[in-house]
Amino acid sequence: MTSDPTTVTKLDELMTAIRGYDDPRRAAGEWKQVYNLLEKTDLPSVHMTHVVGMRDVVQLAELIDQLRAPAVAAGPPHGDAPSEETCKRALRAFRKRLSLTRLDEESQISSHSPLSKGTDSHVAAAIIPPIEWPESVWQELVRQGRLRYIGHGLYELTKQ
Repeated sequence: MTSDPTTVTKLDELMTAIRGYDDPRRAAGEWKQVYNLLEKTDLPSVHMTHVVGMRDVVQLAELIDQLRAPAVAAGPPHGDAPSEETCKRALRAFRKRLSLTRLDEESQISSHSPLSKGTDSHVAAAIIPPIEWPESVWQELVRQGRLRYIGHGLYELTKQ
């Protein structure tokens, strides 16, 4: 992970400013700056987006701590990999979310001709996985070859 001291210092300053508000959710400008700084790091984008989107000060502090001590927070070794059952349930949830996303996209009114088949080539191939499971589960599924990470927090099913 990127542990650039200037990034960590700036994040600490923003964290202090956010805590200065009665309601941290009202610090929109500071949260935007936090997001822009976190994008430059190697932190998982799914988790980072969730923390900033939910305006979660506690989890933001944990992310900053991860940037301070990257060796400690680099992730669990393969010995602490998620169980097979957890991976199965997560993959099932991923497939369900992907199918629902595709159905939602297919049901949209599109600009295709009413004389055409109605199929559209713009169906979702990749999605942001459900946040109910930690990033380590999705990384394990990528390692197993069941999913493929395509960037910006998006995963797609592999063709098996």
